[in-house]
Amino acid sequence: MINISGTLSKAWMAEKLGVEFGRDYYFDPDKRRDIDSRCNDYALRRFPGMRLFYSESNLGQIDYWDKHHIHIGGIQPNLILGMLLGADFVPSEHADADITPAPLAGAGPLDLPAPESLLEHELVGLFDEQIRRVQQDSERRLCPIPPFFWDTSGRATIHGAMTSAQKLFGEAFFMDMLSGPKHALQTMHWIGRAYVLLCRHFSKIARIPITAVHVGECSACMVGPELIRDFVVPVTSQIGRDLGPVRLHSCGPSTNHLAAFAEIENLHSLDLGPDTSISKARELFGKEMLISVAPAPQDMSADSPDPILRWAAQVLEQNAGGNLEFVYHLEPGYNLDAIRALTDFVKNPPPLRNP
Repeated sequence: MINISGTLSKAWMAEKLGVEFGRDYYFDPDKRRDIDSRCNDYALRRFPGMRLFYSESNLGQIDYWDKHHIHIGGIQPNLILGMLLGADFVPSEHADADITPAPLAGAGPLDLPAPESLLEHELVGLFDEQIRRVQQDSERRLCPIPPFFWDTSGRATIHGAMTSAQKLFGEAFFMDMLSGPKHALQTMHWIGRAYVLLCRHFSKIARIPITAVHVGECSACMVGPELIRDFVVPVTSQIGRDLGPVRLHSCGPSTNHLAAFAEIENLHSLDLGPDTSISKARELFGKEMLISVAPAPQDMSADSPDPILRWAAQVLEQNAGGNLEFVYHLEPGYNLDAIRALTDFVKNPPPLRNP
């Protein structure tokens, strides 16, 4: 099975509709729903027949999107964890939000609070209250989508422990993995436990059972396979045991990491960047595993659709009939003709030369 779906970025929506993503957007659910509705109404009008809607890249799933959803605490996972640990929220009216850098710089595993204590933070209490308020409003009949979730599928969403450690401790954490591997691994296991507790908490409050977990290990391509095996594999395996089947995201060149990824327990699907060998992935994981793959930004912004079509043809040949999904995130400056050409190509692919 081969499919294609896309998401519209905040920067795109700010440019096209003039909407702003200030602090209120993230902490006032009604204001957020109004903006989200305007963005998705635009997507339906502007892109008829395309599986394209407004959501965070790689997180929301169009097959589970519904106009009655209302996002509570719809903030990137590592930003929420950072705020619970002392970082300040930094919104951007025309782009993605962030937090103040490295709130735990210089801290060690003994300096970290008990993961359970994070549930007592006022931010968690605020989101809990907002979820309950929506649930009690029988007139509007809206479905609250809680923090760490992006739809009603039950797929929890977190950043990987290595990626989160980079966000919380700064780039120095990469040296910590080499100079103090025991403490670095303890820290990453703490991050994993914190995410598990938070996902379980909001799953219970919102009454959305956890069915799987998306683990965005965006920093994986910054280290070698050995560090993936030593740090990412054990922590992500534990997350998979605790939460369910893992969808692992690695956006950079990851061909040399695939064998290490294969050691992750309960790995269910992969979300890969354009420079990763799909043939190597199929060699290791077989045809049944769902692989999502995204085109390169330079191909999406090229003057001609030719580069993205050459890339897509190569992916299909390497995929050799496996379970595949093309995904993309639309940013300002991307060539809509290239996206439409890719969509048409996926809907009407050429026959395989070696079926």
